[in-house]
Amino acid sequence: MTREMTGAEMVIQALKDQGVDTIFGYPGGAVLPIYDEIIQQDGLEHILVRHEQGAGHAAEGYARSTGKPGVVLVTSGPGATNMVTALTDAMLDSIPLVCITGQTATHLIGTDAFQECDTVGITRPCTKHNWLVRDVDDLPRVLHEAFYVATSGRPGPVVIDIPKDVQFATGTYQEPNRNPSASHKSYRPVLKGDDQSIRAAVELMAKAKKPVLYTGGGVINSGPAASQLLRELVKLTNFPITSTLMGLGAYPASGDNWLGMLGMHGTYEANMVMHDCDLMICVGARFDDRITGRLDAFAPNSTKIHIDIDPSSINKIVKVDLPIVGDIGHVLEDMIRVWRTSSMSTDKPALKQWWQQIDAWRGRNSLAYRPNNDIIMPQYAIQRLYELTKDRKTFISTEVGQHQMWAAQFYGFEEPNHWLTSGGLGTMGYGLPACIGAQVAHRDALCIDVAGDASILMNIQEMSTAVQFGLPVKVFILNNQYMGMVRQWQQLLHGNRLSHSYTDSLPDFVKLAEAYGGVGIRAEKPADLDGAIEEMISIDKPALFDCRVANLANCFPMIPSGKAHNEMLLPDEATDEVVANAIDAAGKVLV
Repeated sequence: MTREMTGAEMVIQALKDQGVDTIFGYPGGAVLPIYDEIIQQDGLEHILVRHEQGAGHAAEGYARSTGKPGVVLVTSGPGATNMVTALTDAMLDSIPLVCITGQTATHLIGTDAFQECDTVGITRPCTKHNWLVRDVDDLPRVLHEAFYVATSGRPGPVVIDIPKDVQFATGTYQEPNRNPSASHKSYRPVLKGDDQSIRAAVELMAKAKKPVLYTGGGVINSGPAASQLLRELVKLTNFPITSTLMGLGAYPASGDNWLGMLGMHGTYEANMVMHDCDLMICVGARFDDRITGRLDAFAPNSTKIHIDIDPSSINKIVKVDLPIVGDIGHVLEDMIRVWRTSSMSTDKPALKQWWQQIDAWRGRNSLAYRPNNDIIMPQYAIQRLYELTKDRKTFISTEVGQHQMWAAQFYGFEEPNHWLTSGGLGTMGYGLPACIGAQVAHRDALCIDVAGDASILMNIQEMSTAVQFGLPVKVFILNNQYMGMVRQWQQLLHGNRLSHSYTDSLPDFVKLAEAYGGVGIRAEKPADLDGAIEEMISIDKPALFDCRVANLANCFPMIPSGKAHNEMLLPDEATDEVVANAIDAAGKVLV
């Protein structure tokens, strides 16, 4: 069906036709025609943020918690440039975002007009694709294509830059093609893996004596079925499984085969398994530097299988022996089918010995910390938060720093899409707006941002958004009065010279919450923690929880930068002197 409408009307109609129910945005002169349509039409909820970066991260939280694309609408110039951090964040973590930006009128482009910037040029490196639409008749096609590009293959952000005169112009609207991959000539991601390669992978798995499944965010991006298939594969093979930060929840933390997260602050058993394995099956991960440690010592005696929908990720960082390009869900389904129809079985005696070794590594209890009756240890705070919320429908977002790592270590995720964190870019200020995005999508859920006292101030203004829209998000601040991870590295690498990592003059978070119209809570003693957390949960309003934790606690275990997995330091070994000696000049560069 085609019909005549303005460019602004086309934007709203295309969003509806793509199944969008919520957009996050901030108005400005270059998008006023679109905002005028929003208020005149039903069917779209617009969440007014207080900063465009907040809109981007809120859309990320919405996308990550639902599997649907997040949609953002911002104005030209500073509105678009304020989105760059969120776009880059979504690009590195493979989050589907559709960002619509206003632009100055076409005849003014290139004249340094008011609130003009080269949005396409600026966002080209941090998007999957972007478009500047100069003709209103091209607008419907571009809008529909943007959703296809953002959500297919390896998901990611896209930008549609629409000049103001194009929003006013009248053209012919066309509905979306219900089979966009068929009509798209240049972008057709491969979904089905090569049959011969899948069979070869299964044969390697059957022969392996010390295997490991190394999984990442690609499992979650593939959809809920992929996580179920992954669990089925683990059950069939009895292989140990670990995950990157972005992959937590694809396999349940309570599962018998779970090793915990791997990498710089991963568990001892996960990292030792990765180092000593003879077969590594990488499923939807990209060999990030926080995971691999020293590349020339990364799983040195292993055969490596890499399953990924993005062919550019294969052999990009680590040379693998058997690449399989395809959607994780499709490939895992085929692997399970081949395993069953070929009556494959594992080397059970070898696997039994492997598990005995793993149990010995587990016995080191690498996440141990010294309890304290007078001071709240940050690890204890996360443990209590987990115990008091695990039986609810709970979504956890984080800011970035020590608190993020402690949340990953001590909060057990049983399902995919409940863990929202900035992995690749490490964006302070991500957690609160992402939590808001999840709460918008799941009104009946408990949505908690685990924050640090420094990170939360990056986008604290979004408390106002939460209050305005009645979104009872909870911000659980591990307040140690430092930029914790910065301080930790300064202590360990720079002779304890704490250069500007102490956050003096912090606000009174209880009063700040009240100033925004929310609720403030504070806990300073371990004995008070459970009651305060239960109070936070019971409140049907946005809340800031000021949890005063040990100021100088460090996040361990830790692989010193530039070292291999088997050189990680456990809490009882990691004195300042040991860490300083462990990290050479090359390692310092990697922090």
